[in-house]
Amino acid sequence: MNQPDPHDTPAQIDTPEVPEIAVLNAEFEAQREAERAAAKAAFELLSPADQAKYAMGWLHTARFLTTAAQLHHLPTYDLPEIAFVGRSNAGKSTCINVLTQQKRLAYASKTPGRTQHINLFAMGRQGKTDAVLADLPGYGYAAVPKQDKIRWQQVMANYLLTRPNLRAVVLMCDPRHGLTELDEILLDVIRPRVAEGMKFLVLLTKADKLNKTDGAKALQITKLQAGGGEVRLFSALKKQGVDEVASTLYKWMHP
Repeated sequence: MNQPDPHDTPAQIDTPEVPEIAVLNAEFEAQREAERAAAKAAFELLSPADQAKYAMGWLHTARFLTTAAQLHHLPTYDLPEIAFVGRSNAGKSTCINVLTQQKRLAYASKTPGRTQHINLFAMGRQGKTDAVLADLPGYGYAAVPKQDKIRWQQVMANYLLTRPNLRAVVLMCDPRHGLTELDEILLDVIRPRVAEGMKFLVLLTKADKLNKTDGAKALQITKLQAGGGEVRLFSALKKQGVDEVASTLYKWMHP
């Protein structure tokens, strides 16, 4: 019986190399970053009018994602988030609906201040989500029980302080009343994160209620009160400021 030659070696079998998960993740991130850079470059080549049109088209993709009554019910994801906040009756729901060109994306309760959920909306073309819009409950309405006011102020403060992927905050304010004490408290809450690079925008809604002189005065006073960030006059009725706000939000979510 023939004995095996000890110098013989087993036949070599060609097997495809399986990349490590870390390598795959790195390649995916590199591809995604390249796509982001290309999209940003293409957007910056557009005229201001075309940028606004593109940004409005992006906002129009907003679709309901989920709703949560508590912070720990919110999903976690690696997507930039922008929060819309404001006193009840400040025109927050109307503002969101005008920007997204959808009549009932954000609901205005018949009893202001009663809606006590954080509603999330996904945004992104071709069904690919690249940012999330968070609609926070209105605050400060007198008809809401005091304990509910306190609870939601705490929930919102925790959200604004701890939500890791929060990139920007849009605060709605009625220019006829100016920034209230609760608005200023909210701004104080986010200032540490603004110092770290988070963006914020104050929208003076219902600007159509003011004449040109009063509008300019309200804009100047609010800029001093806000102490940073951007302040714009906004009218859902006359579409004032809509294009500029759309472009700003798009750029913030696609740095």
